[in-house]
Amino acid sequence: MIVDAWAQHPTTRLVNHPMLDSLRRWTRDQSDSITASDRELPVSVTTDAMDRAGVSKSLISAWTGPQGDLISNDEVAAFVNEAPDRLVGVGSVNIARPMDAVREIRRCVKELGFKGVRVLPWLWELPPTHARFYPVFAECCELGVPFCTQVGHTGPLMPSDVGRPIPHIDQVAIDFPELVIVGGHVGYPWTEEMVAVATKHANVYIDTSAYTVKRYPPELVRFMAGHGRRKVLFGSNWPMITPERCLADIDTLPLDEEARNDFLGGNAARVFSL
Repeated sequence: MIVDAWAQHPTTRLVNHPMLDSLRRWTRDQSDSITASDRELPVSVTTDAMDRAGVSKSLISAWTGPQGDLISNDEVAAFVNEAPDRLVGVGSVNIARPMDAVREIRRCVKELGFKGVRVLPWLWELPPTHARFYPVFAECCELGVPFCTQVGHTGPLMPSDVGRPIPHIDQVAIDFPELVIVGGHVGYPWTEEMVAVATKHANVYIDTSAYTVKRYPPELVRFMAGHGRRKVLFGSNWPMITPERCLADIDTLPLDEEARNDFLGGNAARVFSL
């Protein structure tokens, strides 16, 4: 079983947003480049991309930022309802209104059946150590769902410092030892810091979204093959990049069968209680 730990089924609001222009520039010569659209795409676009890569399940996320929802929680729930055996919901919340955020997390988990919460610090230009995040962390602990976030530099033209694993993720894990944290995008150029934090804290994990196998930093590959074999989750960041392209060179990784199976799906199934 292959599980994609970070994906989105895109809305037109997301794919047309100017902040993705820099990503389009990077991928303009690739067949899987992000393309603007004037119509909403059917869920089959996402499940077909999964099929081409042999992905069994994808965790698809909402996107909420200071300017509102680029993908709302209710839209994610509707997408999941169209393909309940393939898609799993991950919610997002407005951290500018902490109590509303807490109530929305409860609704996402208890009513919509979501398996995690994702907030992107760079969207808010606030580090995850900021006070506005802490009610979110507490509620994730209470409900037993992972907090998913982005670590490393920011592809869109926004400040990157908020994605630094040390001190930010390290401090959050110290303050909330029960909180399961999944840091997406491998933490580059601070991957060694992210590996150190995931080694230090029992409930901190890394996902490989936004990176192809050939671009995995060497320190991440060593971690995956060794003592971090139960700590790294496959992710694509679809539709920014296809899962098929992300998995194209999977056989080049120096992973034994157990480590490979854990990376491709076993770790995500355990972390997200799939």
